[in-house]
Amino acid sequence: MPIIVNLDVMMAKRKISLNELSERVDLTLSNLSILKTGKAKAIRFSTLDAICKALDCQPGDILEYVNTDRSISNR
Repeated sequence: MPIIVNLDVMMAKRKISLNELSERVDLTLSNLSILKTGKAKAIRFSTLDAICKALDCQPGDILEYVNTDRSISNR
């Protein structure tokens, strides 16, 4: 998947546990864990907003796009 979730990196930088973040953003541990491991298929903007507020960061600090299409040639 070309979208990488760096939630674990931001949590480590902010020294916050999964349990504490779960309480702050009102999201179950299970759902937060799915997001943290990159197994989530989608994220609501309201959830992203709550995570960014809790971690004092930008969406780009959590989500990263990686172009995996190697068929594009340089012209």
